[in-house]
Amino acid sequence: MTEGEIRSDYQPWLISRRYAWLLAAPALFLLVFFLWPLIRVVVRGFVDPSFGLTNYRQILASPVHLKVLWNTVTTAAIVTFLCLLIAYPVAFAMARAKGARLQIMAAFVIVPLWTSVVIRSYAWMVVFQRRGVLNDALSALGVVSEPVRFLPGAFALNVGMVHIMLPFMILPLLANMRAIDGSLLRVAEVMGANPLQSFLRVFLPLSLPGISAGGLLVFMMSLGFYITPALLGGPQHMMAAVLIEQQANGLLNWGLASALSTVLLAVTIAIYLVYVRVTGGSRAASDTLGGGERS
Repeated sequence: MTEGEIRSDYQPWLISRRYAWLLAAPALFLLVFFLWPLIRVVVRGFVDPSFGLTNYRQILASPVHLKVLWNTVTTAAIVTFLCLLIAYPVAFAMARAKGARLQIMAAFVIVPLWTSVVIRSYAWMVVFQRRGVLNDALSALGVVSEPVRFLPGAFALNVGMVHIMLPFMILPLLANMRAIDGSLLRVAEVMGANPLQSFLRVFLPLSLPGISAGGLLVFMMSLGFYITPALLGGPQHMMAAVLIEQQANGLLNWGLASALSTVLLAVTIAIYLVYVRVTGGSRAASDTLGGGERS
């Protein structure tokens, strides 16, 4: 058998099927501890206390539930936008840094991930309380005569969530920016573009995959936040996870809690599908253009 015949008979899917049994254990684990409980939650939203759409009608008929869902989506969007504003220049600086400077900057991004979300949320409570660090500083500077009520409130909630989610925006942006060929910017400068034009026309479009990936990650994670909204947001800025916990453990209304969880899951899946559709479409268009040029 010649080398050409060996290569023509090579079928990677046969090797994949041969080692498919290695996936049995993780697949069984996901089925038992993830998929099955998820199915039970979805089903319970339709059958508890009675079969039908009673729980979903209650959600649509309740201004409180609709407000909480709206607060969840808007807060996640605001946090994502603020994270992008802060993370983009930080990731840009890290992408251009080298050596010890890069290591120090990376440490400031990664080290907060080692601290519990509960501890960081309580730390922000210390900062924002009426006799906290921020109010003491404002009073010492003569900016305010009476302590400002930051807690609970939207400002404290957004700051706390941005602090927690910022690394999840910086890391995808950094990975994308470091993969951008720096010679493209130099070529743009040679062709007469100033630094701002080089950034807007070359670097920014090439960094869009990092922006979309980081934005999706932060937004979807923010939708399910529980600890930080419970500690910093208060009743006026309640998010869906807090309401679900109250319905399940406080009021023992498992049917409504399951329906709220299903709605939140459906919103998350819908956003992800839109993201896949948009990014997949642009990637396919790019591949088509690239293939046409090569042919």
